Amino acid sequence: MNLDWGIIWDSRDVLLQGAAMTIMLTVVTMLLAVPGGIVLALMRLSSNRIANGIAVAIVEFFRNLPLILVIYWAFYVMPMALDVQFSALSTALVALVLNVSAYNSETFRAGINSIRKGQMEAALAMGMSRHQAMFKVLIPQAARRILPVLASTWISLFKDTSLVSVIAVSELAYASMQVRAQSFRVLEMLTAMAVIYWLMGYPQAKLVDWIHRKYGVKE
Repeated sequence: MNLDWGIIWDSRDVLLQGAAMTIMLTVVTMLLAVPGGIVLALMRLSSNRIANGIAVAIVEFFRNLPLILVIYWAFYVMPMALDVQFSALSTALVALVLNVSAYNSETFRAGINSIRKGQMEAALAMGMSRHQAMFKVLIPQAARRILPVLASTWISLFKDTSLVSVIAVSELAYASMQVRAQSFRVLEMLTAMAVIYWLMGYPQAKLVDWIHRKYGVKE
């Protein structure tokens, strides 16, 4: 077998740009999916049956569909069905945000529900409205409980961004596959992609371990 590892160095600019796109997709998705998850969680906890029903429908729909199917649907079906055309990058972000928001909403809901009911009742007895009690008492406590789970979601999302390569978003997986197709250096490029993902993911995984140790709540 004739290997040419020099192709990795020659393609460093493309690979680094792909890695930067992967990081950008992860950061932007989480910045949008955290508030999205909070809104859906509050809707699910609401006594308003309409708001609750809408949230349940959204969460159960996107949580139970493969992410790659959501990406394909948004990219190929929405333009035909709704006459709406997004760029590949916009489509990727929409699909990722909807998917992660659905998971985040359940994380937030579980965190809020884990707070003892007596604390809500105590806040109401002190004269707070239910809205004030939710945002001043329950959510701050829930935040500590859900931080380790959100950190794990981040790691999962970081790897799942590779799925958007199927619609030609130029993140790391897509960039590596493009170089592979042009150079016919399959082993070298797949190895380079794996190493770059590992180098970016391992420090994040260790940070998540630290967050679990420091902020994990033990009853």
